[in-house]
Amino acid sequence: MYDLVISITAWNVQELLQGCLASIFANPPRQSYRVAVLDDHSSDGTPDMVRKEFPAADLTVNEKNLGFIRSNNLILQRYEGQARYYLLLNADTVVWAGALDALVEFADEHTDAGIVGGKLVRPDGRLDWPCKRSFPTPSVFFYRALRLDKLFPKSRRFGRYHLTYLDENETHEVDAVSGALLLIRGRTLQQIGLMDQQFFMYGDDLDWCFRGKAAGWKVDYYPKAVATHYKSASNKKRPFRMIYWWYRSAWIVYKKSLAPRYSRLTNGVVFLGMYFMLGVSLLANLLRHSKSLPSRR
Repeated sequence: MYDLVISITAWNVQELLQGCLASIFANPPRQSYRVAVLDDHSSDGTPDMVRKEFPAADLTVNEKNLGFIRSNNLILQRYEGQARYYLLLNADTVVWAGALDALVEFADEHTDAGIVGGKLVRPDGRLDWPCKRSFPTPSVFFYRALRLDKLFPKSRRFGRYHLTYLDENETHEVDAVSGALLLIRGRTLQQIGLMDQQFFMYGDDLDWCFRGKAAGWKVDYYPKAVATHYKSASNKKRPFRMIYWWYRSAWIVYKKSLAPRYSRLTNGVVFLGMYFMLGVSLLANLLRHSKSLPSRR
């Protein structure tokens, strides 16, 4: 029985994964733990790197690309009932010293917390805002679409999308945290089940947090557990499928969890608004010139 199982999936991110694993094994948690890596059919030599440099990691290699959600579910299924806590960790993160201990200790002290997210920072030190969020209700989506959250980040009304009005260095109960650094209690996982595989990428963390809260658990943002998140810069060109799946997943989350609360008219407006924003995002991406590695979140 482990205290912590760390689940990492990787696809053609050898150097990023190398940095992620090095940060874990250089500053391992005091509790008993297991690092499980699932390579999602990479072609850049990732499996050989893991075998050579991190033999203590439990490595599995997919024969075909299954996507982030299915791959993590495979790890969670393999270690089902074998850990008190499970940590989803993106391969493009570097965990700061003490972060893993901080997550487990916080969860031990707050037994009503089913899911705990840490503080994610960009390489330049800025906060990676998706690490604390509200659910995308019609009003939250409307304010986001009009960029009112950017104009009035300290407003409790307009800043709800990324909770920009909250102090990033204080602990808060929130609606959702990022799956790039997400701790879930074993009992919570047993109660709400694995991630929903209708999501290919994105949205799975929102859905999991919604299901956790619906089951009576709290979702907490805990800034003493910190990791650097090396994701694509917003001004860089991204693969079009990444943009499509972000909006597609946002609609799945809304339709599955929030739509029953609202009228057909409201839901229709949200649907049209999301796909209008998809078109705008695709056009803006087309006009960009630089290109970078895609990031899951």
